[in-house]
Amino acid sequence: MKVWKQLLLTVFLLLAALAGWVYFYPGAGQVLARVGIDWLPQPPAQQNVAARQGDAGRNGGARPATLVVAEPAGRETINNRLTAIGTGRAVETVSVTPYTSGMMTRLLVKAGARVKAGEPIAQLDAENEQIAADKAKIALQNAENTLRRITTLRSTNTATEVQMVDAQLAVANAKLAQEEADLALSRRTVTAPISGIIGILPVNAGNFVTTQTSIATIDDRSQLLIDIWVPERYAPQVKIGQPLTATAIALPGQVFEGKISAVDNMIDEASRTLRVRAGIANPRDVLRAGMSFEVTILFPGETYPSVDPLAVQWGADGAYVWRVADGVAEKVPVNIIQRNTASVLVDAQLKEGDMIVTQGVQSVRAGNPVRMTRDEGVAPAGPDTEPFASPVNRAG
Repeated sequence: MKVWKQLLLTVFLLLAALAGWVYFYPGAGQVLARVGIDWLPQPPAQQNVAARQGDAGRNGGARPATLVVAEPAGRETINNRLTAIGTGRAVETVSVTPYTSGMMTRLLVKAGARVKAGEPIAQLDAENEQIAADKAKIALQNAENTLRRITTLRSTNTATEVQMVDAQLAVANAKLAQEEADLALSRRTVTAPISGIIGILPVNAGNFVTTQTSIATIDDRSQLLIDIWVPERYAPQVKIGQPLTATAIALPGQVFEGKISAVDNMIDEASRTLRVRAGIANPRDVLRAGMSFEVTILFPGETYPSVDPLAVQWGADGAYVWRVADGVAEKVPVNIIQRNTASVLVDAQLKEGDMIVTQGVQSVRAGNPVRMTRDEGVAPAGPDTEPFASPVNRAG
């Protein structure tokens, strides 16, 4: 190919590339205008842009505002509530067993009866013990009569001092023997060691029982104790006397108030939990030992600003959000604390009510003016979209 043809083809290609650049590049008209070429035709879209920029220049050279959707920042508290499942038990539970073996002759209570401490609940055969008590009583009377005679004789020097001492010692021994016999006789009657409710009786009258046989179980359920296991991070905040609420699984809707009555002295290494014992009152006697409870303990917690998940952006320096202040976008670095379904908790220099950009973030630049819309149905199309007359604060 001849040289002049190559030059002509090169010039044609350059003109075609220039024409394409002028037609498709939005800022081509402004670039050409700055070098004195303002006579080339421009596409309608570029003409509109040039017109808007001309209007902006006539209005003082202000940059066009970017239309965005913004939501006010909120505040949420975390780690302020602990819920744990525990099993209740009576404040006191006693399995009653007899002191000695023997035949049970009578049961003096029934299942479900309320008894007081010291009240008889069963009787064992006591013939031998009764005879021993009677013998001890007679022996004591005899020793006392002997002591009176010796005392009378001693007053006339008929009895010696040694006889007097022996008579006194005999009386003392007889009293001890009678007390021992009375104690053995009293132990043939099984009494309630605590006040409470009798459970189902496992034995009947006529059964032979030993010191290992459980006669009855007594529960003092005026108060129920619930053991729960608290995660390690709550351990420093748990204190004895701290109020709590408990809900029985068997009694939905009923809330019982109580307090922490005991805290273990160490954290379990395997589960990294702390054993805590809660006490709840049972004045109406509607709760039973063995019930499962959902225990709730409230703590002061930690409060952080919350933003919409769409507002969080990522850059080379980490996460950030765009805050709108006085119609200008401001980049605020954030440290994400917790992600929730409808919000993200962050550690940042944000106040409740600060307007945070949630849509149109790709067009926002630091220091650029922005205008906010409350229409969530239409995503912002850029600076050309017609905004509302004024920003609107909208609660999330």
